[in-house]
Amino acid sequence: MRKKIVAGNWKMHKNAAQTEELLNELIAKIPAETDAQVIVAPTFVNLASAVNQLKSTAIGVSAQNMHQAESGAYTGEISADMLTSVGVKTVILGHSERRAIFHETDALIASKVDTALQHDMTVIFCFGEELKDRQSQNHFNIVENQLKDGLFHLQAKDWEKIVLAYEPVWAIGTGETASPEQAQEMHEFIRETVRKAFGSDVAEDVSILYGGSVKPDNAKEIFSKPDVDGGLIGGAALKAEDFVAIVTAI
Repeated sequence: MRKKIVAGNWKMHKNAAQTEELLNELIAKIPAETDAQVIVAPTFVNLASAVNQLKSTAIGVSAQNMHQAESGAYTGEISADMLTSVGVKTVILGHSERRAIFHETDALIASKVDTALQHDMTVIFCFGEELKDRQSQNHFNIVENQLKDGLFHLQAKDWEKIVLAYEPVWAIGTGETASPEQAQEMHEFIRETVRKAFGSDVAEDVSILYGGSVKPDNAKEIFSKPDVDGGLIGGAALKAEDFVAIVTAI
């Protein structure tokens, strides 16, 4: 049975003191009876302290990215071994900003996925179409190709460590709005695409998160859709009150 998950991607926000403060707020405010698995993804420099601060809670910690190599002359990069050595067992890969700003290709992301799985990490795999793709009615093809190129080389057993996160890039910071119905339509398509390749067991077990500007005022309706299993939250994850409201909405 697939998990309900709410993951907060903090991006390049929050220094050490601010990270500690926000985590303390989340510890105090997130209800113990929530059905959601809650994950936070602070910056690299605050991951170890976050793991330590959250060790007696049910809140998990994820990295926002990692390098595909085990080690080497890659100045400024972070390896899977470095992450797991400080207790980080989850990593976000393929985020739309990594694809757009840092030009990460499907092939590169697939390599990162392989490395993460070799280290027994859970991967939150991000994918989604841009505005031009939606306007040209090419959005289903884009999403299908990103899925296939990034994940379809895996074995069925590997999907136990995969969480999907659909990001309609066209609905993030563009003034455009994705409706809950549009989210469900794409999530249903994604699950069916996985089903065709790996069977019903994998398709029904994999969690598919929605990453299209989820906020407290729309979270409940989005999460009520049958193929939406939670959210990958950006800006709203930086405010404890908003993030807690989204967690409770599930």
